Amino acid sequence: MKKGILLISKVALVSVFILTTSCSSDDDAETIVETVTIDSSLPNGTLVASRSGSFVAESGTPTAGTAELGIDDDSTSFIHFENDFTTELGTGTVGIFLSTSAVYTPDPANGNPELMLIGNVNANGEKFIKLSEAPEAKYTHIILWCATANIPFGNAELN
Repeated sequence: MKKGILLISKVALVSVFILTTSCSSDDDAETIVETVTIDSSLPNGTLVASRSGSFVAESGTPTAGTAELGIDDDSTSFIHFENDFTTELGTGTVGIFLSTSAVYTPDPANGNPELMLIGNVNANGEKFIKLSEAPEAKYTHIILWCATANIPFGNAELN
């Protein structure tokens, strides 16, 4: 039994020696492995804006800032809220809709042809919203709609 443990110890010691000496180079240069994490919710490369607009506050909210519609280097469409974006956050869910006008006009019985929900506001400041496809040209506005209070918080006309 002692001979078996001694043999296993010797094999382990030789294995460690081989691993540590065989992995080093002649010039003792250190290999650095960098891990790159790609966030697919962010644009790849440069976002080129095709339309943009400034938010107009509604219903007494502090909504302000700029939003733009654009594509990245992979031709993926995004809505970008710039760093200056702010709105009311204390009421619950604030939906972000593309709309055919500055007025929120739901028509669920017909599939809401004038609106397209694209996300929710969860913080002030810069935000990117990746779109599954380029929106139709009929969508001329971004509307912030508070479902909790059933009121608009603001809109931006995209020019």
